[in-house]
Amino acid sequence: MLQSLLSMLNSMSPYILLGFLIAGLIHVFVPRAAMARHLSGSGWKPALKAALLGVPLPLCSCGVLPTAISMRRNGASRGASASFLIATPQTGVDSIAATWSLLGPAFAIVRPVAALITAVAGGTFVSRYDKGNDTVECGSCDIEAVEADRNRADNFFGRLTDALRYGFVNLVGGIGGWLVVGLLIAAVITVYVPDDFFTVLGRTPILSMLVALVVAVPMYVCATGSIPIALALVLKGLSPGTAFVLLMAGPAVNFASYTLVSREMGHRAAAAYLGSIIIGALGFGLIIDYFLPQQWFAISAMHAGACHAVGYTLPLFPTVCSAILVALLTYTLLISRLFEKHKNISDMAKEYQITGMNCPHCQAAVTKSIQGVKGVTGVVVDLKSGKATVDGDVDSAGVIEAVRLAGFDAKIL
Repeated sequence: MLQSLLSMLNSMSPYILLGFLIAGLIHVFVPRAAMARHLSGSGWKPALKAALLGVPLPLCSCGVLPTAISMRRNGASRGASASFLIATPQTGVDSIAATWSLLGPAFAIVRPVAALITAVAGGTFVSRYDKGNDTVECGSCDIEAVEADRNRADNFFGRLTDALRYGFVNLVGGIGGWLVVGLLIAAVITVYVPDDFFTVLGRTPILSMLVALVVAVPMYVCATGSIPIALALVLKGLSPGTAFVLLMAGPAVNFASYTLVSREMGHRAAAAYLGSIIIGALGFGLIIDYFLPQQWFAISAMHAGACHAVGYTLPLFPTVCSAILVALLTYTLLISRLFEKHKNISDMAKEYQITGMNCPHCQAAVTKSIQGVKGVTGVVVDLKSGKATVDGDVDSAGVIEAVRLAGFDAKIL
């Protein structure tokens, strides 16, 4: 099991690190408010722009919610926001690279194409048939964030540092836990599940896709973390289309994200959001199994060896990348959180109960939003308890408003 785990990690780590770097550069050098201004209006064009924007961003199904809500409140239309919500969690620069490394080029190409088409269709449907109030509000916290971006515009190295911090600290903390879970599940399936366990499902692809869909929709897993699980299932006999259903539906939606979308954008938009993901996953799964050449999706001997490693030797460069990735995971998932818990907070600090946080990315979004409130001198947000401790001479209403603009609810304790 350790050999299988290490060989899969070595196959993925160089691509994941490259993806984190590109994601950090996109996050810092592409202003969110400017993006939102291009996503106003109805029809398929804003939906297409939002999908093209969302495909390379490596955000999970709940981590994308604060970003989408902030963009909506900066002027993005309801249809464009829905398109962004559908496209973004299904894929990203890190998961595209990692998909290529483990599953091959066909999966890596079809995955973002499917996310793009599904998102445009869902966003267009919302824009055309959901005629709810499409006005938005622009809050002070978003204006302050834009102004901060302008102040940093002349400091290239400062922004580059921010990009590296976001890519290799914030983003690793946001998806790192689910990447570890995905690798562990894949290793367990590879080593302990008999090769003929999925024989019956493998003979009927549509049945296996429906089972995968039932499991994937409520499941919470990031786009990168789903890759080793899909690889292990294909090696155990399930069809490539079934694995693709898991790759699309698993990262795209979960109960928490559906609930928040329904609250923020309405029941029709939420139904279109969920329906587009389900129809898109099944549709592209069937296309892969019945219309595209199966040799495109065959797992090569090298990739299969990543899961059936016996006497596995350690190539230098991938092993170094794996060591760097493990170090980043250790820091973001353990050391930095222990440091946050021991921050000095004065006796005058106030506590707030935050609802809707589901992952470290949500935690980071809340922290950053509260830090932008005038008078705040210290913030500690605990993901497990959902409590935020805010220090400084600050109006509680401003803190609650900042949390709301980040896409969550808060009340003072």
